[in-house]
Amino acid sequence: MEKNFLTYNMEVNGLWQEVKFSESTVEEIFMPFLHELTDLKMTMDRKVIAYLVAPPGAGKSTLAKFLEQLSHERSREVEVIRALPMDGYHYTAAYMNVTTVERDGEQILMRDIKGAPETFDVDLLVEKIREVRSEGTNWNIYDRKIHDVLPDYWSVEDDIILIEGNYLLLKEAGWTNVRVLADYSVFIDAEPHFLRERLINRKIAGGKSREEAEKFFDFSDGKNIERVLKNSARADETWKLLPDGDFEKQ
Repeated sequence: MEKNFLTYNMEVNGLWQEVKFSESTVEEIFMPFLHELTDLKMTMDRKVIAYLVAPPGAGKSTLAKFLEQLSHERSREVEVIRALPMDGYHYTAAYMNVTTVERDGEQILMRDIKGAPETFDVDLLVEKIREVRSEGTNWNIYDRKIHDVLPDYWSVEDDIILIEGNYLLLKEAGWTNVRVLADYSVFIDAEPHFLRERLINRKIAGGKSREEAEKFFDFSDGKNIERVLKNSARADETWKLLPDGDFEKQ
């Protein structure tokens, strides 16, 4: 059956872009998810924390912002949500420039695998999520212009928070303390070869050669994709990313 795609203009990471999702996905996947969060808020006496988890290249940041925008557009039906990125809890550039981690039996600088689970301050992330759940707090962001963390950039007092990130459900030391703080979670599944092409093309668009982009993928992004897909805990819902950029619920 031919899909009826809806087009939306929205700002993601400081850039305006046009995104599209099918009408059926909006009505049969996204809206029921927002209704689920709304129902949770009505039955709990505190803020609701939800996770949107996806491997690199799956478009989680765009999707999270879209869900936030959709909740505003349909606020007569559902509670408004606030989307927050996990990326602000990277270690600072200064720290990663001088700190090493082990990779394949060798000690390498954190900056060389920036974006891997080891390059995040997990303890600080746990602390901040707990603060959000209780009384609200200030939230770090990652500035892509300076390629570094900006601490306490946003004030967060909202009742329903959707945190997006790669590793929020990871079954590894430290990250399990993050996982247990979620009231509800969605995992985005995707074919690794599809994500590979998306990430390589993104690097090429940013000025890298095909060879440079493939080398970076093999050294960094590819390993991160594998860890997320193979070592994340089961979410409350799983959505499959399709080649046309749309989703289906599994």
